[in-house]
Amino acid sequence: MSLLRSPSKDPLWKDEFSVFTSDERYVTRRQFTKFLTLASLGMFVGNLWIVLKSYLAKKTSYPTAEVARVGEIQIRGVKLFSYPTPQDSCIMVRTGEDEYVAYSQKCTHLSCAVYYSARSDRLECPCHQGFFSIKDGSVLQGPPPRPLPQIVLKREGEKLLASGIRITGNG
Repeated sequence: MSLLRSPSKDPLWKDEFSVFTSDERYVTRRQFTKFLTLASLGMFVGNLWIVLKSYLAKKTSYPTAEVARVGEIQIRGVKLFSYPTPQDSCIMVRTGEDEYVAYSQKCTHLSCAVYYSARSDRLECPCHQGFFSIKDGSVLQGPPPRPLPQIVLKREGEKLLASGIRITGNG
């Protein structure tokens, strides 16, 4: 028997290949179920990874860094510093004789730099008129979706130290 066939008939490989062109556009129930199962499993593993990553991120410890000396800043005065890394700009305001507050200087709306307005006693974002409370960093007005992250300050003798970041919910 010869492997060559007459030109009017289909080639030999088409007889042995069991996929037909007319059936290619249809998906069987088994294929669809397999696809849904694998896609669901992939989404479950992805969500599990996100939850674990966020849980581990909350457990990070922040370094302790000296940011100022007591009395270095006048009342209603401002000092800019970086914490926890040199790329993270922060703003510290002396609100009273023995009271200091510090926040991330990055607006929670579009990351513009906020500044302290002593006249209105609040933190202001000049980009889109976002205003934050100097007491707790909560949003007073404007488009920012959440409060400013607060830098945890502690006093050791004459030093003011940054020791962490407190992120609160929508204020």
